[in-house]
Parts: sequence; C-alpha cells; structure tokens
Amino acid sequence: MRLPLRILGILRVLLRYRLDALLDDTPLARWLSILKPFVPRARRDIAELSRGARLKLALQDLGPIFVKFGQILSTRRDLLPPDIADELSFLQDQVAPFPGEEAKALIEAELEQPVSKAYARFDMQPLASASIAQVHAAELPDGRDVVVKVLRPRVHERIKDDLSLLRALAKLAEKVGPDPTLTRPAEIVAEIERSLTHELDLQREGANASLLRRNFLGSDDLYVPEVFWSHSTEKVLTMERVRGISSDDIEAIDAAGIDRKKLAAKGVQVFYQQVFRDNFFHADAHPGNIWVDATRPENPRFIALDFGIMGSLPDVDRYYLAENFTAMFEQNYRRIAELHIEAGWMPATLRLDELEAAVRTVCEPYFTRPLSQIALGEVLLKLFKVSRQFQLTIQPQLILLQKTLLNIEGLGRLLDPDIDIWATAKPVLADILRQKRSPQAVAKMIRERMPSWLAAAPDMPQLLHDYLKQATTGTAHLRLSSDDLKRLADVSHTGQRQTVFAILGVGLLIVASVLYGLEAGGPSLLGLPAAAWIAGIGGIGALIAAWPRSGR
Repeated sequence: MRLPLRILGILRVLLRYRLDALLDDTPLARWLSILKPFVPRARRDIAELSRGARLKLALQDLGPIFVKFGQILSTRRDLLPPDIADELSFLQDQVAPFPGEEAKALIEAELEQPVSKAYARFDMQPLASASIAQVHAAELPDGRDVVVKVLRPRVHERIKDDLSLLRALAKLAEKVGPDPTLTRPAEIVAEIERSLTHELDLQREGANASLLRRNFLGSDDLYVPEVFWSHSTEKVLTMERVRGISSDDIEAIDAAGIDRKKLAAKGVQVFYQQVFRDNFFHADAHPGNIWVDATRPENPRFIALDFGIMGSLPDVDRYYLAENFTAMFEQNYRRIAELHIEAGWMPATLRLDELEAAVRTVCEPYFTRPLSQIALGEVLLKLFKVSRQFQLTIQPQLILLQKTLLNIEGLGRLLDPDIDIWATAKPVLADILRQKRSPQAVAKMIRERMPSWLAAAPDMPQLLHDYLKQATTGTAHLRLSSDDLKRLADVSHTGQRQTVFAILGVGLLIVASVLYGLEAGGPSLLGLPAAAWIAGIGGIGALIAAWPRSGR
C-alpha cells in the first residue's frame, strides 16, 4: 500500500508544478487529467517559470533521492532538451543536518576511539550537509586543519527503499510514459544506483582523491587535498582542509588579482591531461567542487573537491576519442566517420558516405564561426545525438566525459569569454599523444608486459605443435564471431601485403622484447640494447605498413 500512495503523491507534485505537459500523448496523461481537479493550481510565480525550473523545484520538493535523480539526469544531455538539462544541472543537494552528537558517535564507532583522542578539535556544527553525508571541521593532534565527512545514519536503508521506488517508477514509465527506447528509464535508474553505491563508500572516494593527488602532485595547475587514512574508513573520510574561491565567483577572483585568462586556459589543459594522460578524470566538475587558489594570483591553480564521481575510459575508447578530436581539429569528416565504425560505436554494415555526410552536417556550421566560439563539448553532443539515428552503441563513460567537457568549457568561457578552446586544447592533446607514442612509452609498455610474455613463451611450441597436428589430421576447429568475420573481411579488402606486414611486425616486436628481457649484450641506446631497438623499430615500421590506409 505504501508504494501506490507514494506514486500518487509524486503525481500530485507533478501536477502542482504543472509538469503534466511533459507527459502529453502518453497513457499516463489520462491518469493525470483525472487527478487534476483535486490538485491546487500552481502559484502565479511558479506557473510563469520555465518547464526546466519547475521540474527542478518539483524534484527538490520530492526529496533527496529525487534531487540525486535530477543531478544524474542532467548529465544525460543526449536524452534531454538543453533547457531542461541546464536547469537540472543547478540542483543543490542541501538538506537539514543531523545532530553533531550522532556524527560523533558514528565516527567513534568507525575509528574505534574517542573523538577527543582522534582529533585535537572537532566542531559539532557541520560545515555542510547533503542527502548522503555531512562534513565537520576538525583539527588533527599534530595541528593540521582537516574536514571529516561522515555518512548519514541509516542512509543505506533509506537509499535501498528509494531505489526500489525508482525501479517501480521506471517500470511504470516503460509502460505508460514516453517512448522507452528514447528515454530509457531503467538505464537511468541503474546509473543512479551505480552512482549512489559509489558515494556510499567513502573509502572509495578517498582512494579516488589519493590517485588524483598523485597524478598532479607538484602541479602548478591543480591541487588535490591529502587524505588521512589513519582517520578514514568506509563511513568516515578525513581530508586536508583547503580554502579557496568558488570558480564561478568572478567578483572574488578579480578582487584577488587572479589572471583569469591564464586560469581559463589551465582548466582546459587539466581536463585533457586527466583524460588522455592519466585516464582518470573528475566527472562532477561544477563550481561547487572546483575552487580557485587565492594565494597564487600570478600563477593561478584550481583546487579539486568531492571525488565521489570519477571517470575513466577503456583504452580502445580513449584511443578512438583522441583520434576523433584530432580529426575534428583537422575538419576531416570522413576520418571521424571511419573512426566511429572502427571503434564499434556504429554497425559495420553502415554506409560510410552516409555517416560522413551526417558528420559534415553537424560539424560544418560550427566551422563557420570564429574558433573562439566553437565548443568541443557541443560538437560532441550533437554528434552523439545524430549518431543515434545510425544505431549508436556507446558506453556511459563517454556520456560522462562529454558532460564533464561541457562543464569545463563552460567554466573556461565564464573565466575568459574570448578563450579559444580549440587553440588551447589542440597542442595539449598533441603533446600528450606524442609522449604516449614515444619510444620510451613503447619500451615501458614492453617492460610491463614482458613477464607475461615470457611466462607464456615455454607453452608456445607445444600449442603450435598441437594445432599443426590437428590441422594435418583434419580435427582442427575454427570458431568465428561476427567481429571475427568483420576483421576477415577487412583483411580481404586490404590484401595479403598488410597481413604479411602485420605478422612480421608482431614477430619483430616479440624479438625486441625478448632481447630486452635477456639483456642482450653489445651496444646500447637509452639503456636498451641496440639489437632490441633495431627489431622494435623494424616491427613498428612493419605494423605501420600493415595499417589500412584511410580513404580520402
């Protein structure tokens, strides 16, 4: 009985904020029309608001879990109209704090010692409070200022109940709401569940902060506060207390004498470093989580906070994303189309010329503008939307990255309206890719993989002998998936020469790695045997020769 009553209450809130228009032409609209006479009309000031603003207020009225729902929904700009996504991105997860005595008791249970012993000072009044946790100021026994984040009491049980409700609503929406193939309510609820599960583990958040801090240790561009593991568990997180200016407080930034142009450029650079150098990026980069260090006006840097939502990409997606950006910089639409198919984001049966025309239709209007007015995030968003017409298959991490890119570019333009995003990003990406593909990087990769190669080497002769025996006796079996058939078709198009060079290239790289692993004698270069260099360069050259030539 509780669930139907809750659903009825949700429908009443939707009507109170006159959001029934969002559900026009759906079966649910009929039920709302029945309830409409029993719901007070919206106040005039609410009725005059935009639909996005009214939806934001309704979600805040429904409670913390729906605020979280709206926050995550705002990241799905591939599904929402821009006006609604913009409004939902301003949702603030502020709720009434729970008593400091409860926080103290929880901390003592987790740290297994009195708060008075763990901290020289602990403020009972919280600095901030949200639906998942709240934050208290404190001081360690050695005098260092810290903040202590502690989960709300019984938050796991409440989240479990709320998620059950959202799943039920998702099933209802699939039956009576807008086209579920477009809105995908079950997928959105699953995304909320993943996000909340991560946020309920403060040890995971601490590990995220530690890795990001390590990636930017000593950086002039980004500062990440230190985690104190001796005072942290899954339910309590103690971190260095930092102070700064919210990155959207332009008046305070100007008053501090900070060079905003330099700061804006650094924001773009830091994003590309996180994604393409480290493959670990802050995916909740709104102004509340990104501050500016006021102590460095001439050489400004950002301060990162709140590491509950971080992103990373599979290596193959990161490679194709970097190549897509490079192709965009060069306005090479055919290459963008080829990359979408090669990455598996599009069906292999798709006509390349049709996809190229669609990409050109999206991108060409942007290139008529001055470069300073072009936003990569907007271009990427339009590409994703158009790609859905071609059965785009894309991972949630890419949507998360695109949302983060929009945030960073928006912040860059807020700090410096004249910033040329493309001119700032292009050399950073080119330099990162150059380092990733340098001989030193290749040698490092080989060193890391050498132990597994050498461990497998003794089994290779026997495996080859067994296969040849099966082949000569007619007992060998060939198993091909659809992807395998696609690759086989590619080989037939590129010819036997590419196949031969590919085999030769792989063989030479294996020889180079073995020579390095055995520390072959003779002359050396940069710490590697010359023979290994020769075999390695020969292998790379053969692989380049085997690489399919892009049509122009």
